Amino acid sequence: MLLDVRNVSKIYGTSCDQCLSLTGVEHDRAICPECGSVVAVNSISLSARKNEILGIVGESGSGKSTLLQLIYQDIRASSGEIFFQGVTDKNGQPSNILHEPPSAVSRLRSKEMSMIYQNPRLGLNFLFSAGGNIAERIIGAGERRYDEIRSNALDYIRRIEMETSRIDDYPEEFSGGQQQRIQIAKALSSSPQLLLLDEPTTGLDVSVQAKILDLIKELQQDMGFSMIIVSHDLGVINHLTDITVVMKHGTLVEYGLTDQILEDPQHPYTQLLVSSIL
Repeated sequence: MLLDVRNVSKIYGTSCDQCLSLTGVEHDRAICPECGSVVAVNSISLSARKNEILGIVGESGSGKSTLLQLIYQDIRASSGEIFFQGVTDKNGQPSNILHEPPSAVSRLRSKEMSMIYQNPRLGLNFLFSAGGNIAERIIGAGERRYDEIRSNALDYIRRIEMETSRIDDYPEEFSGGQQQRIQIAKALSSSPQLLLLDEPTTGLDVSVQAKILDLIKELQQDMGFSMIIVSHDLGVINHLTDITVVMKHGTLVEYGLTDQILEDPQHPYTQLLVSSIL
C-alpha cells in the first residue's frame, strides 16, 4: 500500500466530544449542533496503491479538497492516522506521518508527494521563471549540479508539450492552461510516487481542460505514479480514475471501482450525482 488514511478528521472551531457523532451525511449537516464547530472531514479512511488513480467527488463543501490538503499537510488534521510507504520509525515500523517532525514532512513533500492546485498561484512562484519553478523542485529533491538541473527542467518543459525556448519566461506571461502545464511539470520533476490534484481544470476553457486531462493521463501512464484527484465533475472522474470516493458533509458516502459507481450507484446521494450528468 502506498498511502493508507485511517479515520482522519478535521474540525474547525472549539470542538466537543459530540462533533463527529452528530454530523455527517446521516445527520445531513457538517456543523455540530452542540458547539457550532464545522466538521470539514469526519473520520475518513481510504487507501491508494502504486500506479492507482483514485478520484474524490462531491458537491462544494463536501470536504473533498480539505481531505487532499490533510494528506499533503497543507493543513493539520484534528485526529487520525496517515501512513505513507517508506516512512518508518526507528524500529522500522510504519510511522504516522501526522506525527512526523517538520523536517521529515518537508522531505516527503519535496520528493515523494506533489500537489497540483486549481489556482496556479498556489503551486507556482510568480517571481521565478518557468524553468526556475521546475528547478526549485528538482533542487528540493536533492540535485545540486547546474547542468543536470537545467537539462531536467528542459526535459519536463518538453514533456508538457511546451516550446523549450520559453523556459526563461515568467508565469504571468503564460495563459491559464499553460500555467497549469508548468505546474504539472514542476510537480512531476522530482519523480514523486503520489500526485495530488485539486480541481486542476476548473476555470479553464473546455478544449483546454481536455488537453490538460489527456496530458496528465499520458504522463501517469509513462511515469507510473499514483494519483488522487479531487473534482466536482464526474466526467473528469470517469476519464481519469480507477477508484472513486464520494463525499458529502465531510463523510464517505460510497467507495469503489469508478465504473461500478457510475453505472450502478448504491447510495441515494451518489445516484443523484450520477443522474445530474445524464
